[in-house]
Amino acid sequence: MNRTKIISVANQKGGVGKSTSVINLAAALAQKGKRVLCCDLDSQGHLSRFIGWPGNSITMGQLLRMTANGQPLTAETITSAICHHPEGMDYIAADLSLAEADIYLVTVMYREQVLQRLFSQLPLDQYDYLLLDCPPYLGLILTNALVVSNEVIIPVQAQKAALDGLDNLLQIIQNVSSVTGNGLKVNGILLTMEDNTNQSKAVWQALCEDYPGLVYQTRIPRLVEAADSTAQGRSCVSFCNSRVGNQYVALATELLQREEE
Repeated sequence: MNRTKIISVANQKGGVGKSTSVINLAAALAQKGKRVLCCDLDSQGHLSRFIGWPGNSITMGQLLRMTANGQPLTAETITSAICHHPEGMDYIAADLSLAEADIYLVTVMYREQVLQRLFSQLPLDQYDYLLLDCPPYLGLILTNALVVSNEVIIPVQAQKAALDGLDNLLQIIQNVSSVTGNGLKVNGILLTMEDNTNQSKAVWQALCEDYPGLVYQTRIPRLVEAADSTAQGRSCVSFCNSRVGNQYVALATELLQREEE
């Protein structure tokens, strides 16, 4: 591989803000002069819809199947797969064809490394960051993402039920790191959809107490502007005076600071 930093944005729970976090973090990093490629690894394609994908490019599902079948990716295929967003980041979209991956990957030799083989054929040296929007379940796609990643960002919704399964995910990350020796680590836990309720405050306090040093100081508020921006295929970062956008810019700053440390 190369020196591109590969970060999985992962949580086995759905609706915690993974796709929203990927598009906004990518936009914030792009504003800071970083070259970013986003990959949608969820067959539901939330990131692809949020980012305004027109639906006319080769998808992650197609690339993954080609790689699993031992078919090399041509320059034309790669060019067709990588789309450009007006805010400065690139992306590879996903559709329902990716839902078949957990079925056919079972029969592939070294099935946990298919995504790694795929990425080895992409021009990742053109990017500083590769952000992976992972599916909301523990399966072979998530395993592949963790195997190829350097770090993980875990979005956690500000609700008590969202804490369930967090220890399990952290254990899986540790297991992948131990088996592969790739030095995989958690860059941080991100509180999303925060509001002024006692439940939200209790979740924040519990995260800080249970996972000291892992929780970002940046917190993402629950505001309708997040839904409004994704409906327009834009990030909140692109809106003037967006509270959500400002927090993702702060997250990008915090992410870069942690890497320097």
